[in-house]
Amino acid sequence: MTKVHPNASSAIPTALADEELPKPACHCLSSAPQPTVLTVWKKSLLFNCDGFTVFDDKGNLVYRVDNYYDSSNRAEIILMDASGNSLFTIRRKRLSLADNWVVYDGETADRPLYSVRKHVSLLNSKSLAHVTSLRGSGAKGSKNARIYEIEGSYSNRSCVMYDDVRRRVAEIKRKEAVAGGVVFGRDVFRLIVQPEIDPSVSMAMVILLEQMFGGGSSKRFSY
Repeated sequence: MTKVHPNASSAIPTALADEELPKPACHCLSSAPQPTVLTVWKKSLLFNCDGFTVFDDKGNLVYRVDNYYDSSNRAEIILMDASGNSLFTIRRKRLSLADNWVVYDGETADRPLYSVRKHVSLLNSKSLAHVTSLRGSGAKGSKNARIYEIEGSYSNRSCVMYDDVRRRVAEIKRKEAVAGGVVFGRDVFRLIVQPEIDPSVSMAMVILLEQMFGGGSSKRFSY
């Protein structure tokens, strides 16, 4: 059987075929930036861990989340790059009645970047979460401005992330087998990221969607 991660160590469990990974265009005449297509595997590569493993379209490891089941500190999630460097630290707001989270730069607790709140109103049933800037960004350029909205169904792996002018900046889609008759479940899916947003920010939102809509508590990080 071929792999999700063709360039990773052979000691890592196999699941997806090399040919299942999206292929870059062979002869594109346009110089316009192209979307980044990532394969997200809802599984840690470390033993006794929960998390995510993310590969680019060439099968290279780009992001990882490893959360030890028996860790005494389960109050945060850290998104790392392939080398284990911390990109974002995600913490749930304490004493908050809503499902409300804060994303920090690196492995810190004093440089908040985003506030992410689960959508609870019945007025827009498609909406899943709202992302607010805590630094001042987006078209409005002001702090505490809503800069992204996520809509769709995370359980079906069908979501769209819009910016503050309603451009599609990222999408979650089911992973489609193109050869070999391989059928992928919900633990393997695609994250398609437009040039307007950093792919690591989109992956941080995937982590939060898992926390908000991931299902059974046994498969979610505990807080």
